[in-house]
Amino acid sequence: MQNNTNENLDQFNKKVDIKLIKRLMKFARKFYGLLGICILLVVLSTIVDLTRPYLMKVAIDDYINGQSKVMVISDNNVGDKGVYFKGKFYIRKDYIEKADLDNYKESQLLNHEGKHYLVDGAIKSDEKVKRIEDKNETSVAVIFENERTVNGILLNQEEYKKFRSGDVTGLRFITIIFAVLLFCGFIFTYIQAYILNYVGQKVIYNIREDLFKHVQKLSLSFFDKTPVGKIVTRLTNDMFNINQMFTSVIISFLKDIAIILGTIVFMMIINVKLALISLSTLPIIILVSILFRNKARNAHRDVKKKLGVINATLNENINGMGIIQSFQLQDDFYNEFDKVNTEHKKANLKELFVYAVFRPSIDFLFSLTLAILLWFGGKGLINGIIEFGVLFAFIEYIQQLFRPIFDLSEKFNILQSAMASSERVFALLDTEVEIKNSPDSTVVEEIKGEIEFKNVWFKYDKDWVLRDVSFKINKGDSVAFVGATGSGKSTIINLISRMYDIQEGEILIDGVNIKNLDKNSIRERISTVLQDVFMFSGDIKENIRLNDDRISVEEIKEASEYVNADVFINKLNKGYDEEVVERGATLSTGQRQLISFARALAFKPDVLVLDEATANIDTETEVLIQDAINKIIEDKTTIVVAHRLSTIKHCNKIIVLHKGKIREMGRHEELIEQGGIYHKLYSLQYKESAM
Repeated sequence: MQNNTNENLDQFNKKVDIKLIKRLMKFARKFYGLLGICILLVVLSTIVDLTRPYLMKVAIDDYINGQSKVMVISDNNVGDKGVYFKGKFYIRKDYIEKADLDNYKESQLLNHEGKHYLVDGAIKSDEKVKRIEDKNETSVAVIFENERTVNGILLNQEEYKKFRSGDVTGLRFITIIFAVLLFCGFIFTYIQAYILNYVGQKVIYNIREDLFKHVQKLSLSFFDKTPVGKIVTRLTNDMFNINQMFTSVIISFLKDIAIILGTIVFMMIINVKLALISLSTLPIIILVSILFRNKARNAHRDVKKKLGVINATLNENINGMGIIQSFQLQDDFYNEFDKVNTEHKKANLKELFVYAVFRPSIDFLFSLTLAILLWFGGKGLINGIIEFGVLFAFIEYIQQLFRPIFDLSEKFNILQSAMASSERVFALLDTEVEIKNSPDSTVVEEIKGEIEFKNVWFKYDKDWVLRDVSFKINKGDSVAFVGATGSGKSTIINLISRMYDIQEGEILIDGVNIKNLDKNSIRERISTVLQDVFMFSGDIKENIRLNDDRISVEEIKEASEYVNADVFINKLNKGYDEEVVERGATLSTGQRQLISFARALAFKPDVLVLDEATANIDTETEVLIQDAINKIIEDKTTIVVAHRLSTIKHCNKIIVLHKGKIREMGRHEELIEQGGIYHKLYSLQYKESAM
């Protein structure tokens, strides 16, 4: 059965990830506007990231290497874009319309051995200067290795700067734009990160609130079968994993896609041939990523499975440490833990291997792509086919292209954890509430105290716990249930508060079927004092009113005095403000029991239930509790479950249960006279106390 469950779970994980994300996004519905702003900021920051390499390409090719640009000579004023030199105007060739180029003579700057020349015509990229012959102080003849000779003018530093002034202006402009883009990119990223984390926290807050609210509605049968640790994990660790997905994956994934597509577009715009060469390794990258995704999913799932086994083993061993040490079984349990720990280690190493292969593979493909780019781009640069700025920009774009791929392993790991956590959280949210109010249920304002069981049959799982149980409790009665462990006493108490639903029969409160009454209002009118009193962290005062501000401090003190709890509370250093540690470890069993009585009375119940309230306390405290019981039961219906039969002699009715059936019913004296089960139980306890 377990194997089938795991197979179904794997199938779900492989096919319904999108459904899980859609369901998660429903919790973000209120924040779609903010998420839209995030997406807009992602687009803007992506544009900034993609524009920076292009600006660097422009700065290098158009301005830093501006002296290599061909100019044309004009007798007419060419405006601010040109340079006036010795009666002529010089302007970049690429600023002139192609149709008009035939009307202009070409010219170009030449740097050679630290000197600057203005030569006639254009210089080919593969031409190298052989020598330069001076004709006079400024006029020169430039002779290239191919024996081509052109005339030129030797420029002094000021004249050279005049020709390069436009490049300086352009470079300044590009630098300002670059700085503005950097600042804007910082602002966009900051706002995006802030909004994204804000939305993530809000979404997690809403999911956790809904989950906790749902858990509070679940029936006791759910908590009987589900370890507390699992529920706590859903509300803490799983929420953290989901938050990681919102803040680190979803929007970032959109940006990664935008970066990849935008990079390809920019590369195509700059140089199609070089772009296709650079993207030649892309099919291999896609194949490696798909293989990694499948392998990583299985490896991650196996790690989580083994981790669950470790947690269960640790929980069991730590809780049972007393037994382990008493029987000197440390070695045996250590060996058992060593086995599960070894399996977990193997699963982790397997996952580590998958990630260890993926990242170096992408590193290799990145280096291979860069090498291909440098080979073809470098040859193009040498041959004058491409410019240096283009090659530089492509190197930057290749790095941008691979950056999201490098992050894929980390983001995929986060996504896997989030998907697994989402599945578990939604499985808990989808757990149906077994005890439901009927659509026309009646809210109970007051319970008179008449309770009746009619032919009630009940079971938790397979075996019947109660079998055809029928009895009636009248208003103001004090009724006790006695019997051996497992006879059904505590079950009856839980059924009266409708913590479980019966399978057959009827339970009536004040003549109305309990299923037709609002369950929450029933529980508000019934207070239960349990044998094992649960204490919350806080102080004495809050443990009595359970953080219900409707109960005043005066009412707390009144209830405490009434049940004799004030006897020990007033002796505490801070009285009612005394701090209570986890589960009330600093208080005795009797003190916790007295607080429980005060708690029950402070809520002014119509029906009081005492479940083994005097089972594990000392004689002195029992006297105080017995006095409290005698005062409480005077004006309300009281149901008592007790092992100490001496404490229930005063009850109007005693019901004896055995194996889920009522065997005897009557007052103390009547049952003693019958000489049945009750008489045997009482005689046995009397002999034990006499001994």
